[in-house]
Amino acid sequence: MNKIKEKVMSGKTAFGAWMQIPSGDIAEIVAREDYDFCTADMEHSEITNAELVNIFRGLRGSDCLACARVASNEKMKIRAPLDLGANVLIVPLVNSAEEARRAVSFAKYPPDGVRGYAFCRANNWSSDFNEYVKNSNDDVLLLAMIETKTAVENIDEILSVDGIDGVFVGPYDMSGSYGIVGDLQNEIVKNAIRKVVEACKRHDKIAGQHITHPTPENIREAIAQGYRFLALGIDALYLVQSLHECRKIAEESSWSGRRIDFEKKFGNL
Repeated sequence: MNKIKEKVMSGKTAFGAWMQIPSGDIAEIVAREDYDFCTADMEHSEITNAELVNIFRGLRGSDCLACARVASNEKMKIRAPLDLGANVLIVPLVNSAEEARRAVSFAKYPPDGVRGYAFCRANNWSSDFNEYVKNSNDDVLLLAMIETKTAVENIDEILSVDGIDGVFVGPYDMSGSYGIVGDLQNEIVKNAIRKVVEACKRHDKIAGQHITHPTPENIREAIAQGYRFLALGIDALYLVQSLHECRKIAEESSWSGRRIDFEKKFGNL
């Protein structure tokens, strides 16, 4: 069984990292920090299939599952990351049950879908072909992104689709669909997200979310609300924040040193 499915079924929450920088080295660092999964964002970054291979290589041999947020709900956009070894797929902009069924069909082997058979990285180039084909339909975790007002209105129908293991909330896109871009604390957005989480509980499906600016408070709040799949931060954002903080410390330290030199020379005026 997929380790995340197993963890969630036991009532725990799976935590993961989020990558926008196409680097196998970053994935390797993530894998050593005991995250449950690492997501390569193929929708809003320059990560291609070729670069996805290196990211998944960086995770190989660890307990950190390979996850991809695919670029779109299209056959080859979904099939390729699976053949490259994805254990978890997040499909963007699923607004209806029909679109959810389409994602399932692309991600599953017959008779549940139309995924093509092949010797590939996912089955170790044929060495584990039979076992992989037998278990893949159940093992791969498939999450539909809920990021629009329309998707919220259709949430029960989407969660009723066989093969959809849960949903993944995109809070910024959702706020935009309600005409209040970035206002995540607005009650309209919070109520919409709450509706999604409550629907997941009714359907016994996984509720996931990307917390782009993680804090102890918002992580605890998400868990209390019922989220069991949480992506934390973004590699590029961590870099931006660290660079900003380091520069700020350096500037403050530099000014402090200049002030001390000034006082030594001229006294405390």
